[in-house]
Formats: sequence, C-alpha cells, structure tokens
Amino acid sequence: MNERIRFHLDENVDPAIALGLRRYGIDVTTTNDVELRTQSDEVQLAFIQKTQRVLFTQDADFLIIASSRLDHPGITYCKKGTRSIGEILETLILINEVMTPREMVGRVEFV
Repeated sequence: MNERIRFHLDENVDPAIALGLRRYGIDVTTTNDVELRTQSDEVQLAFIQKTQRVLFTQDADFLIIASSRLDHPGITYCKKGTRSIGEILETLILINEVMTPREMVGRVEFV
C-alpha cells in the first residue's frame, strides 16, 4: 500500500498518543499544533476535510456528527478511560497499516 492514513488528534486526546504515532513514522497533527484549541467541532471537522486526515477523538459529540454525514475522511473513537495509551497506539498503528485513506471515508472505527 502506497497511500497512508494521516491522523489528526483533537484536544481531548493525551499528547503522548501523538508522540507515540510520530515515533512509528505516522503523520499526525494535533489541535494544538494547528492552533484550533477551543474551536468548535464543526471547525475541527472542516480541518480534517480540508487536509484529508482521519480524526482520532475521545469526544462522543463526533459520533453524533458522523451519524448524520458521510463526507468526512474518517473518525476513530475511544471512550476516555477505557483503553490505555498503549492499546490506543496499537489500534491506530494497525488501522494505519491495513487501511487506506479511501477506505476510511465516511467510516467510524471504535478503538
């Protein structure tokens, strides 16, 4: 597979996850990196659409947004406190290795 998923982590996600993904060579941005802290979910969604990044979030509001539209580049979700940082990293790395950006369009993957 030549094409790889690029992730965007919203402000609810532990920064250690971005660090771990980067150590594996995965392209990832965070809300703080791109100066979107405190911006609305709609602004975050517009960013991932513009940059074609799969969102990783622990904010259940994105599940509501995802249920009403399929034009997003993909959302990965984990309820806060249910998985360790290591478990989240393993799952996101696996998604990056086995799926293409095209396969993620309109999908929600639960971690």
